[in-house]
Amino acid sequence: MLNKFIGIGRLGQDPIQKTIPNGTAISNFSVATTEKYKKDGEYIEKTEWIKAVAFGKLAIICNTYLRKGSLVYVEGSLQTRTWDDKEGNKKYTTEIIIREMKMLDKKGTTSDSGNRKNESEEEEIPF
Repeated sequence: MLNKFIGIGRLGQDPIQKTIPNGTAISNFSVATTEKYKKDGEYIEKTEWIKAVAFGKLAIICNTYLRKGSLVYVEGSLQTRTWDDKEGNKKYTTEIIIREMKMLDKKGTTSDSGNRKNESEEEEIPF
């Protein structure tokens, strides 16, 4: 079996950084991927919002270099989590556990300045 997601998109917000009790850094952000196609002679644009999570060194890189609007390549696996809300209703969320991230903005744009380079980090997920 294969569980793999690959996407290119722009961040919808600045990454949110957290640290779990064992000290591992976590970065949460959403990525907008847009598909354009032609239907009945008109171009249609459809945007999907994808929740993304990075851990460890990759999370620190994401929090340091990425900002709202940054263009990124993300690769990882899909994970669905469940929880009960305050009223006892079961809630679900599906997110990408990022194993590789590359910054795609050109030098000098909002999310890339100085001598930054594209970086990726592969790390075991702590759960």
